[in-house]
Amino acid sequence: MSDQRAPMVVIPAGDYRVGSESFYPEESPVRTIHVEAFAIDVAPVTNAEFARFVSDTGYLTVSEKPPDPVLYPNLPPEEQCPESAVFIPPPANVDRSQPLSWWALVEGADWRHPQGPSTSIDDRMEHPVVHLAYEDAVAYAEWAGKRLPTADEWEVAARGGLVEQDYAWGSEMTPDGQWMANVWQGPFPWRNEQIDGWLWTSPVGSFPANGYGLVDMCGNVWEWTSTLFPVPKGEQERRIIKGGSFLCADNYCHRFRPAALMGQTTDTATCHMGFRCISDSV
Repeated sequence: MSDQRAPMVVIPAGDYRVGSESFYPEESPVRTIHVEAFAIDVAPVTNAEFARFVSDTGYLTVSEKPPDPVLYPNLPPEEQCPESAVFIPPPANVDRSQPLSWWALVEGADWRHPQGPSTSIDDRMEHPVVHLAYEDAVAYAEWAGKRLPTADEWEVAARGGLVEQDYAWGSEMTPDGQWMANVWQGPFPWRNEQIDGWLWTSPVGSFPANGYGLVDMCGNVWEWTSTLFPVPKGEQERRIIKGGSFLCADNYCHRFRPAALMGQTTDTATCHMGFRCISDSV
């Protein structure tokens, strides 16, 4: 177990309203749920924190190993190499209905090399760690004596005590013209105008905290939860991810909101997906 204690905030037990009927169908219905008290990390796990875990355990992430032959039995030998998904800005005439046009599996991309083998995290130690599959997040949480939040627990925490508001900070996306999270500004996926000051990930806490004192609950990186995402029988397992990322734009993927969610295959790692942990010891 880790002897490093990341700052945490206690979310009290109670009944809370979650969900939304204003954006995407998978977010509905708005409903009341009950959660027991839990403590949640103030910020997503950073590169510095994950590096301590790896140093202590020698852990090797999914992105640092060849693809699982059980999951990919027909993969050609030349493609059986460690790799991870990286966003590559496409030309302006790209068909926005084809998201694979701006994603590439890059050999050598992993948590230490977030944009490919020639990049590093030397100047990003306080940025959220990325390129982690579900089992990587679980391994860290177990080492830290914690666990991953459920999707409902995550949403309750993200709302910061607000009730049925669209964003973690209220009803307006940019109150008084201020950007409240690290998200995409401009026509996605061609040009990020960086009005918020960031092109890729930002150091945790670069934007205002929510009502519970939690930072980066929306934008910056998507976060793994432990909740299964429904899939047809025979399809690969998915877990719900929450919060949106620096690649979410109001004109394409308006998911930097507490109610928003996506289902992600558990062996997938990308340049915009991280996690934070919770504890039942409060």
